[in-house]
Amino acid sequence: MSETKPWGSYTILEESDTHKVKRLTVNPGHRLSYQMHYKRSEHWMVVAGTATVTLDGEVHVLTYGQHIALPVEVKHRLENKGTEILEIIEVQYGTYFGEDDIVRYDDDYER
Repeated sequence: MSETKPWGSYTILEESDTHKVKRLTVNPGHRLSYQMHYKRSEHWMVVAGTATVTLDGEVHVLTYGQHIALPVEVKHRLENKGTEILEIIEVQYGTYFGEDDIVRYDDDYER
């Protein structure tokens, strides 16, 4: 299953009671909302492009093969400041994986 978003798109690669795996594609110059989750942690691995990740206000720049853990209830944002497509493999783990477990603090698309 794939879904288009204002920042790019995501595709669900695998889904179970214990985890969900997605491929996120972020278009150049776009970013996801600054957000957090109550019921899941996430782990992001860069498979194409360069990711700018904000994790509780601290900025990390990740390139191919690098990864970062996003613990439950930690504010985070993914951004593509580059000119090429950014692709991330996201592994979610926790007790619930619904899209309604998102608390947004800042969103370029006013969601």
